Amino acid sequence: MHPFILVWLLCAGPLWAIIGGILIPQRYRRQGRTNTGIQTISIVGGFAMGIIIVPFLWFQLPDWRNTRWGLYLTLIALAELYLVFAFANPENPCVTLPFAPTYVSQQIINGVTVGVIYAIIAVGLTLIYSVQGIVNFAHGQLYMIGGYFSYYFLDYGNLFLQSQGIVGEEFMINPIWGIPVAGILTFFVGGIFEYLFIRPMHSGKIERAAEYAILITFGFGFFLEYTTLAIVGPFSQRTDRFSEVRRVTFGEIQFDGDSIFGPINLLADRGIALVLGLLLILGLLWFLQRTWFGRGLRAVSQDKDAAAVTGVDPLRMNTVAFAIGSLLAGMSGAILIPIFAWVPWVGAETAVRAYVVVVLGGLGSVPGALLGGLIVGIVESLGSGCYPDPSRGAAYKEAFALAIFAVLLLLRPQGLFGRKE
Repeated sequence: MHPFILVWLLCAGPLWAIIGGILIPQRYRRQGRTNTGIQTISIVGGFAMGIIIVPFLWFQLPDWRNTRWGLYLTLIALAELYLVFAFANPENPCVTLPFAPTYVSQQIINGVTVGVIYAIIAVGLTLIYSVQGIVNFAHGQLYMIGGYFSYYFLDYGNLFLQSQGIVGEEFMINPIWGIPVAGILTFFVGGIFEYLFIRPMHSGKIERAAEYAILITFGFGFFLEYTTLAIVGPFSQRTDRFSEVRRVTFGEIQFDGDSIFGPINLLADRGIALVLGLLLILGLLWFLQRTWFGRGLRAVSQDKDAAAVTGVDPLRMNTVAFAIGSLLAGMSGAILIPIFAWVPWVGAETAVRAYVVVVLGGLGSVPGALLGGLIVGIVESLGSGCYPDPSRGAAYKEAFALAIFAVLLLLRPQGLFGRKE
């Protein structure tokens, strides 16, 4: 074992995090001191600077509510972990100079791209939860049918234009036009489903509403998936690319004719999906902040009774929220079908990732969904790219995200932007 790692394990690291997380909150309680953030500070501080932070907290009992210290200690802990990893794996491409900065930056760019993709799937889910207080377990299947709506719109649209002699066989409608079509269709699918099956729950016609919401959305998801499977079959589909350009290269820095950083490569279709996803999220934030319906949705999410007193119909807003959440899921599928192979069960795995992102960012928070998606994407990319055995790194990709998910919820159970009940 490298001497640095041994010293770190003695002076900081997991052991001190456990000691701090158990002993310090107990001492605060025995002394009659209340500090809701002390357990988080004790764990993170013990991990980062255990031999200093834990005795300081034990003897001084400070009122440590400033969240900036938690951020500083987290950054110190991450830097220490990087050094431990570097000394343990000196040949790893993430630490080997001079190529490490380029390699790590490439992994981060890949993670940001994938993270925004996760986020655009999750924002519709979090919107529905924030207004209705239910988790839509059919969200992944709405994402799936959005991709198929786009695919068949483009397929039949191209055939119709060619049969009318309007264009030649070489002409293809760009997949961008399939995005609003998929959004509109899934908007109506989600709105009709909510009106027929979810609204009775909010109208007081269902006795066990929580169980009903789980079962009915699960059933709707199964209906969409297996009906789609029966209609289109199990064969994968994919639309044409957004752009004929396959790859974009940028970020190269040269000194005396030699490259000292870069270049960074980005697949063009994923870059376009990133931009479209950000525009979609910004559009949703604008809608929630600047329109009457958006203000109504926010009012209902905060207090349904107070919103009703001011003239906002909670039942109507519930339907609007579910329809918009479905629209966002469908548009997400239309954005991603040029990139991924599309099969009827593609939504199941994607939905699991979306649930992780939503809980990580904080249930009901749209900015939290974006940040949660970025965290999951970057952690997965760095974890799989820097894993000592590259052949196993990709297989463990989900495990890295779930590890961060577990740690963050241990420190902050309500998520990054969630509200305490």
